[in-house]
Amino acid sequence: MQPPVNEAPTVTPVKPFKIYRVFLPVLLGLAVIVWLFLDEFDTAVFSTFRFTFAGVAFIMAAFLLIFLRDAMLVWRFRLLADKLISWKQAFVVNILSEFTSTVTPTAIGGSGLVVFFLAKEGVEAGRSTAIMLVNLFLDELFFVVACPLLFLFVSLHDLFPPSAGIAALGYVFAGLYAMHLLWAALLYTGIFIRPDWVKKILLLLFKLPFLRRWQHKIVDMTGNLVMASHAIKSRSVVFWIKAGMLTAVTWVARFLVVNAVFLAFIPVTSHMIIFARQIILWIFMAVMPTPGGSGMSEFVFKEYYSDVCSSGSIVLLVTLVWRFISYYLYLILGALIIPRWLQEAFAKKKKTVITNK
Repeated sequence: MQPPVNEAPTVTPVKPFKIYRVFLPVLLGLAVIVWLFLDEFDTAVFSTFRFTFAGVAFIMAAFLLIFLRDAMLVWRFRLLADKLISWKQAFVVNILSEFTSTVTPTAIGGSGLVVFFLAKEGVEAGRSTAIMLVNLFLDELFFVVACPLLFLFVSLHDLFPPSAGIAALGYVFAGLYAMHLLWAALLYTGIFIRPDWVKKILLLLFKLPFLRRWQHKIVDMTGNLVMASHAIKSRSVVFWIKAGMLTAVTWVARFLVVNAVFLAFIPVTSHMIIFARQIILWIFMAVMPTPGGSGMSEFVFKEYYSDVCSSGSIVLLVTLVWRFISYYLYLILGALIIPRWLQEAFAKKKKTVITNK
């Protein structure tokens, strides 16, 4: 029997946003910063420091660089979605993706949720999967190409200085780079050559005990892999050139943020070294187990750049400003956007279900 037409439909409440997911990584990062300040901060050095107009200008330049990065990511989402989403929708998807990356362990990341975010914005599952896979492939391709190029401009001694106490990590970097290379090759095979092979390999691999917790995500991702592959392979050369250029500008802008922040505090004579170390640092951050690499990133950054300037106090200030611009900013934006987005997204879904009835 049909319910009365005037009976209000039952609306499933949206689960409230857990604010502790924002506080946890912030507290981890700030705890390390405070510990480093208490251990190494020199008040005498800080008392002689004065912010100049040039210093403020370079801080503003750092913000502009991170905004440029996000603009390129938004543009890339629009390009990969064939303009089926608006600029506003692409912006929201980008912020949500960055936010989930900051509140989940870096080794897991928020890339897998891009399919969910795009689906809530009306993009079909196959296309959403294709967008996620191409995003991953383009980012991995940048690192695979950029890392060998570093050695043409920067020596191993400058990339892994003994004075920083991390020279031995050069061997760790080699292993991590091999993993990125393998992942890029796997993505290329899955997207362009034999998606069915990659699907079987991933499903088999994620049956291992230590990977089983993410098995459901891999099942969802590989479910539309073949269909996504057919859509991607039909793209033109011009499309791939645009996507590649947007990806390159995205990462270069992000890494140049550190150069701008250093210029706000000290004269810099080795911009290439600072830039190159950012790429190396990002390889390490990709496997950090804490949310967004919080805590560990601050410590490693301070140690890695300790030889760039004579004062450890200045390096700590650079570390704090760098993390705010490239990390905490996304926590703030995500915390502001995601509660309302969840309400609207699930309300649209419920409205669609009722309309279909």
